[in-house]
Amino acid sequence: MLKQWLLYILLVLASSLLNAQVSNDCASAIPICANTPINGGASGFGIDDFNGSNRSGCLEATTSGAIESNSSWYRFRTNAAGQLGFNIGHDALEDWDFALYLADDCNNLGEPVRCNFFDNRDENQYIGVGMDPSGDSNLQYEDWLTVEPNQNYYLLINNFSSSDSGFSVQFTGDVFNTNPNDALDCSIISNLLGAPIAACENGTVVLDATTATAVSYSWYRDIGSGFQTIPSQSNATLTINLSALYRVQVITSTETIISDVQVSFSLAPITAPISDEVVCSSADVPYDLRQKDIEALGSQDPNSFVVSYYSSLSDAQTGLNELPKSYPKLEGLETIYVRVSSLENPNCFDVSESFDLNGIAAPVLGVDQQVFICEDGSATTIGEATSSPNYVYSWSTGEVTPFITISNPGVYILTATTSQGSTFCVRTRTIEVITSVSPEISAIEIDDFSITSTVTVTTDVIGDFEYRIDNSEYQSVGTFEDILPGNHTVYMRDLNGCGVITEEIAVVGYFAYFSPNGDGINDNWSIEGLEHLNEPIVSIYNRYGKLIKQLNGNDTSWDGTFSGQQMPESDYWFKLSYVDDNGSRLVDKFLRKNFALHR
Repeated sequence: MLKQWLLYILLVLASSLLNAQVSNDCASAIPICANTPINGGASGFGIDDFNGSNRSGCLEATTSGAIESNSSWYRFRTNAAGQLGFNIGHDALEDWDFALYLADDCNNLGEPVRCNFFDNRDENQYIGVGMDPSGDSNLQYEDWLTVEPNQNYYLLINNFSSSDSGFSVQFTGDVFNTNPNDALDCSIISNLLGAPIAACENGTVVLDATTATAVSYSWYRDIGSGFQTIPSQSNATLTINLSALYRVQVITSTETIISDVQVSFSLAPITAPISDEVVCSSADVPYDLRQKDIEALGSQDPNSFVVSYYSSLSDAQTGLNELPKSYPKLEGLETIYVRVSSLENPNCFDVSESFDLNGIAAPVLGVDQQVFICEDGSATTIGEATSSPNYVYSWSTGEVTPFITISNPGVYILTATTSQGSTFCVRTRTIEVITSVSPEISAIEIDDFSITSTVTVTTDVIGDFEYRIDNSEYQSVGTFEDILPGNHTVYMRDLNGCGVITEEIAVVGYFAYFSPNGDGINDNWSIEGLEHLNEPIVSIYNRYGKLIKQLNGNDTSWDGTFSGQQMPESDYWFKLSYVDDNGSRLVDKFLRKNFALHR
């Protein structure tokens, strides 16, 4: 934003100049416009511009009981449409506030459109509207102002400090890009010699007091000790090259006209030679152009000048398209053009120097940053599968190859380096090697048996697993719904490639209890779905492990007796076996359940 500064209020120590540019009353607010270098300061207030009110927008009354304490009023009129802001620079140890009013006169100010009443405990150097020129995140900045032509504004700047070192004001915003010379209307300044003038040292300014009915002209200059006659100057124009307050006295046939104008010549910067730079090209680590400021300024005061950078000479000359100070340098060679501007007057600048900025590619590492190895101790390879001959590789283990073979978990660091001359670009990657456990099925539950069942696979092992049943797709959870009766195969596999296990299960249903009391209701216990199995055998045991009954495809239920005797009321256990598709008899290890006999 510094390149957009259009106005800088120069602090002048001489009291005659200072008083000439300070007004503590709204009614006598100092008119300001484009290229107007006005002095900044505040000392008391005159008439209360708020009619005894103790609040105006964010401004509050001080201990004196009035809103204004040490105030200065300015007014300006917009002459273009766009975005407008301003920076009020001041001593960081002092506390300044402001309020901006959109109003045609002081009798009807209304509420401020922008306002600041923060204390300065953070010791900021700027308050204002838009963006802090230092780039800091500053709560003492209000949002940009959108303006239209012919709008009148009054700006109150107030000092709540015990000291007054003065202040500076710089107008900013894109309205000065579209209308650099007339964004603010200078017609509000009624003066024969016009608005105050900002110029650059080693230049000249021509003051023109031409008046049609003039009889004589006399010129005077005040450099801080009062107006003194400028000898041998009696023409309508005066060519000057010295900062001062100038006065002309024009005598006509009917009147005497006296007009004053302030002229300030700002120090012109000279850019020192700047060395070329080779940097690492990296999108996530931009190059800080600010480190070249010291070279560009040389012995010049960094508080008096600002350095900015551009990708073309024309941009540097116009001050447009400034490069960000945190510059994302791409690979390759480019020329950076440097502009050094005066803070007092941004029109005083030098663009005589440039430097080459060469970006060399930082190493690119595509390694996985998390790798799994199996708990059986088998080895795996980590690192770069495709190496670059331009890189030098090194590992935290001491090895100097693009990849290494490891069999133990831990943290491994790979470093790749490329260089050009004395510039080294380094990229590191930390690889965490984690042991991945083998899959293990702890239990398989079969619920909700009717026409179909729900099968749930559970495990006590912590890991990354997925599941499937028969030829279905793998899924992240071990629950399968709508499973038909019969024998099925359940799969569980480790996502990190450390094994797959399978289990054969039989999906059948049974009653949790039965009551063989001859009432015709639930008199027999059986397993539903045996007809879907090949040569099934259900073995029933009492609580002591004695075989009581075996069911098969022909004898599919138990009436609760053993050798013609009724068995007592108790819990009984069963297991199921069947012949699989390979002709082997399998015992379903997950279907060893109990049921109850009630009398």
